[in-house]
Amino acid sequence: MRPLARTAAAALCTVTALGPTAACDTLFDDARSAAPYARLTGPEVVNKALAATRGAKSVRMTVETTSSEGPVEAFVATDVRGECTVTLSMGAAGTMELVRTGGTVYTLSDAAMLRAAAAPGTPRKDAEAEVKRLTGRWVKAPADDRHTRLALRYCDRKEFLDPLASKSGTARKGKPATLDSVPTLTVTGRTDDGTWTASIAAEGRPYLLRTRLTDGARGDGRPLTVEFSEFDKPFTAKKPKISPV
Repeated sequence: MRPLARTAAAALCTVTALGPTAACDTLFDDARSAAPYARLTGPEVVNKALAATRGAKSVRMTVETTSSEGPVEAFVATDVRGECTVTLSMGAAGTMELVRTGGTVYTLSDAAMLRAAAAPGTPRKDAEAEVKRLTGRWVKAPADDRHTRLALRYCDRKEFLDPLASKSGTARKGKPATLDSVPTLTVTGRTDDGTWTASIAAEGRPYLLRTRLTDGARGDGRPLTVEFSEFDKPFTAKKPKISPV
């Protein structure tokens, strides 16, 4: 509720002959619950948080979701220049490390990931020889590898901010809370097929600290949780040593 509307409603509550009503109680509860950003609407709070998070020089993200291959977990560090590191675990499909620096992408995969990436129709003997040759070695990433493409998507924070931005108009402020001892404001909203929840820093810059999209909110039926941290901290993506293969 905007300040002018809140003032008018408060005045109405004051002069009501029968005393405070349930509606008036709700009014003041809402005002108290939104104390960290009392002068802003829900959409305004979310848009400020999106702008602050987009503008950070660097950020780390922990991503949790699911895929047809099982649970997916990614640990990401990235900056505004596009430098990036990712550790991606995809259930039965295995684990991959990725570094993007100087415009070049490098990957290191375990045996399970290499087997999952093998081209359909590759003879088993040839595929196993390739797995043995590449397991645990840094290589320049092949452009056509689907797991590499997936890991690279995690390097772009827009991938996780845009779904929230497109539905920021549904935002409603909740109560103050804490996340890892950091004061936050919880904001909730709706998507076409699900809901989202965001924890926004209530002190300092209004960074997004955690977002969660529920089942169906991204159109694929899979929940997504992202935690953001270490904003603006120095970050360097070092070129890995390429192993001879």
